[in-house]
Amino acid sequence: MKDLSAYLDPLNLPGWRYFPEVGSTNDLALEWAQNGAEDGALILADRQTAGRGRGNRRWVTNSGADLALSLVLRPRVEEARYLPRFAALAALGLVGALEEWGLEALVKWPNDVLLNGKKVAGVLVENIWQDENLEAVVVGMGVNVTAAAVPPEDELRFPATALELELGQKLDRWAVLAGILQRIRAYRAILPTDALMTAWNAKLAFKGSEVAFRFPDGQVRKAQVLAIRPDGRLALQLNGESEPSLVVAGEVALLGWGGALKD
Repeated sequence: MKDLSAYLDPLNLPGWRYFPEVGSTNDLALEWAQNGAEDGALILADRQTAGRGRGNRRWVTNSGADLALSLVLRPRVEEARYLPRFAALAALGLVGALEEWGLEALVKWPNDVLLNGKKVAGVLVENIWQDENLEAVVVGMGVNVTAAAVPPEDELRFPATALELELGQKLDRWAVLAGILQRIRAYRAILPTDALMTAWNAKLAFKGSEVAFRFPDGQVRKAQVLAIRPDGRLALQLNGESEPSLVVAGEVALLGWGGALKD
């Protein structure tokens, strides 16, 4: 494996820090952001012991098995209006990077990446505010690279996989990382535009399909996935209702998986 700097130096990042083991890359990135980290600064860890997923779920990464990274972004005025789109930056960045290996990934709203219908990555976005001013956005991402990254099935809320399991060969984690960062930069350039929404919807998982949608209060309803709106809300056609519903939070689940509604 090449030295990590051989992959990151050509990207001209304003700064990056690598740690063999951390609690949470997002925590370190938030701290760095509060102490002056520039736009595009990167935190990277080989192992993460107290990572967080959405809804305060744990995301543990194992040494040599995953990618655990967090980017510090300083939103421009025109970007700050579109905070829900920052999760799409990382998700679409991975989707684009995987195309180089012939892997067709999709984005499960709001923040997961799927391969062959199984979760391979998750994104967690956290913001830093100063009064009413948005100071920074930290975009954290965990990617399952090897089979050792996949938790036991009884611990899963959704079927999971790893890049190497789907590709059928070994991968260089740092090559994948460099590809993700390059594509995040490209999508960042169109974040406030309709082009970003077109790209996001083109890669939306389960579009047109019936799923079990789990609302924040625990209620689960059958619904058809329609599209992501410009403000980041998901449009669903709930069974038994005549008009589409727009949801800002919740979880797309598979019918019959983990106790969700049966098909």
